[in-house]
Amino acid sequence: MKVASVLIPLPVPEAFDYEVPEGLTAVRGDQVTVPLGPRLIRGVVAEVFETTGSNRRLKAIDQVVSEHRLPERTLTFVEWAARWTLSPPGEMAATALKGLRAPRPRPERRVKRVEGRSPARPTATRTAVLEALGHRSMTGADLARAANVSTGVVKGLVDEGVLTVIEIEAVAVFDAPDPDHAPATLNPDQAASATAIAEAVAKGGFAPFLLDGVTGSGKTEAYLEAAARALRHDPTAQVLILLPEIALTQALIERITARFGAAPAEWHSGVTPPKRRQVWEAVVAGRCNIVVGARSALFLPYANLKLVVVDEEHDGSFKQEEGLVYHGRDLAVARGRIEGATVVLASATPSLETLWNARQGRYGWLKLAARHGAAVLPDIDLIDLRTCPPDPQTWLSQPLRDAIGETFARGEQSLLFLNRRGYAPVVLCRACGHRLTAPDTDSWLVEHRYTGRLVCHLTGFSMMKPKLCPSCGAEDSLVPVGPGVERVEEEVRRLFPEARTAIFSSDTVPDGASARALIQSMAEGEIDILVATQAAAKGHNFPRLTLVGVVDADLGLRGGDLRAAERTYQLLAQATGRAGRADKPGRALLQTWTPEHPVLMALAAGDRDAFVEAEMGEREAASLPPHGRLAAIILSSENAMAVEKVARDLAEAIPNAERLEVYGPADAPLALVRGRRRKRLLVRADRDVNLQAFLRAWLGRVKVPASVRLTVDVDPYSFL
Repeated sequence: MKVASVLIPLPVPEAFDYEVPEGLTAVRGDQVTVPLGPRLIRGVVAEVFETTGSNRRLKAIDQVVSEHRLPERTLTFVEWAARWTLSPPGEMAATALKGLRAPRPRPERRVKRVEGRSPARPTATRTAVLEALGHRSMTGADLARAANVSTGVVKGLVDEGVLTVIEIEAVAVFDAPDPDHAPATLNPDQAASATAIAEAVAKGGFAPFLLDGVTGSGKTEAYLEAAARALRHDPTAQVLILLPEIALTQALIERITARFGAAPAEWHSGVTPPKRRQVWEAVVAGRCNIVVGARSALFLPYANLKLVVVDEEHDGSFKQEEGLVYHGRDLAVARGRIEGATVVLASATPSLETLWNARQGRYGWLKLAARHGAAVLPDIDLIDLRTCPPDPQTWLSQPLRDAIGETFARGEQSLLFLNRRGYAPVVLCRACGHRLTAPDTDSWLVEHRYTGRLVCHLTGFSMMKPKLCPSCGAEDSLVPVGPGVERVEEEVRRLFPEARTAIFSSDTVPDGASARALIQSMAEGEIDILVATQAAAKGHNFPRLTLVGVVDADLGLRGGDLRAAERTYQLLAQATGRAGRADKPGRALLQTWTPEHPVLMALAAGDRDAFVEAEMGEREAASLPPHGRLAAIILSSENAMAVEKVARDLAEAIPNAERLEVYGPADAPLALVRGRRRKRLLVRADRDVNLQAFLRAWLGRVKVPASVRLTVDVDPYSFL
């Protein structure tokens, strides 16, 4: 009997076996429908094997779906990703097939001439239609426009039988990129980097690189030139470029289109399902050479993937925290290894993990030490708020106010950076001190003045600001505490009433179209002072911007997790790096209560190496990443007692292991989210310990009821 192991999109750790009935052919990678209880469900064949003498009665495969087979290397990657992250393999496989869930776009209705038929009344308008159409097929609307007539004339010819309506299946056409369309002029460092990457692609085989260049050094031009040479060497090659934010995609798409004379494919949550299906089918058929996308683009079924670029590789947005938990950067390296492709991790502020791999010689290390063209890095100064604090209930110190005024007087642009959305991060009652939190989450409500609502940034819950304190009933006693970007912009408008201001945050710029509009306004000089969160600190180029003011440089340093200092350094280096990217020099001012902090001293001195050495030393002493490994176990349930019991069972079932410690269980810092009680356990292991094997052995000892959700986070970035 032939048996197929089928990966089904359910939270189970293994494939389901089904009989392959006589007359049916199923091979690895095929999509099949199989019975599961009373329903049919779609899965992917992971293995087909012969068995004899089995007492098992297996259900049979219903049918093989006559759609694209998942390529072998894609399926191998999916299986590896599931093992690495301890995720259900069927759910991971479903991620790779997500593009096929949408229906195909509707066929396009066109008209064409019926051979041998002429209109009974050949009027001038009808003749114009037939002349415009010729021997082609066109949509009725396009034909009417071409002939300068109404659509009624076209319809009349269809009704008379002179024209007939045909349906053309909508197939996405991605024009082949031209490597020689508009090559950029590269400086020696850029050219050397592009050559190293292109030579690795031409040689074939897995080759990872760190492209380490200061802000504004032209990393994009370097890797696009490498892509051009790869396509010149092999016109069927496919290139994947991953970005951390959807808002960055349009600017890169425009640069790729200008460079190659053809637009790339786009893949992220903002792309419509029918369009995603077209991209999926074009990628698997090899009809698409360049894909720009979010982390989920890693799961597309590439026919000939040769180059993977992870731009802003340090960015925490590459870590997916909901559903399947994985890090896009790490999976990109794995995908490159499985495909035998070149992988480029690009950043001005590389993660310590990537720097460690480059130092160990595991990655090639390509350096762009200077800004492109005549631009130079901005001067960075610290404003000690202990000696020159802002006035009460204001947030900008006098030195920063003066710098903004001088910049405005010169007709140049300023950016004020504060990584806090909304008007105020806390709303409390001045009568009783009660802080407003979301009703089912241990998260403070943030006031948003523009919408007049209080919002939970964790769950999206929102409500109108109440007139009475919900705790003591005092009227009009709820007041905002602390600044968000809206409150800083309010102060800027009061100080500089003639300046044109705007806010750049995920609230004011929720999608790619609004981001493009704001970036265009900045480029054309229509904004004088931009108040922004980290949404503006990622990869955007503002040529007229010469001053960056950081309102609260200490904000990220207050975090309690191991990457707080690293993240703060990266974020502030990226934010200050927006200044002086063209011919005018830039300046950055950082307001701080702790100017002696090593992160801020390294930023002011422009000495990244000093920060990296200090941070690496602390991590090594504690055997923390990249000198050790971490994994988190997160338990949650609406039933607090059920969570408590599973946490206790896990603590009692920890296997004996050397060079490994388990901490917890303990209440998560956010102990209540969306009505679910949460507990965490943390595993720390030496770098060479097989952490996944330990986790499998441990979790296999405990039965987890359906009411409790257990999530494994290998290499966690969030500790909430």
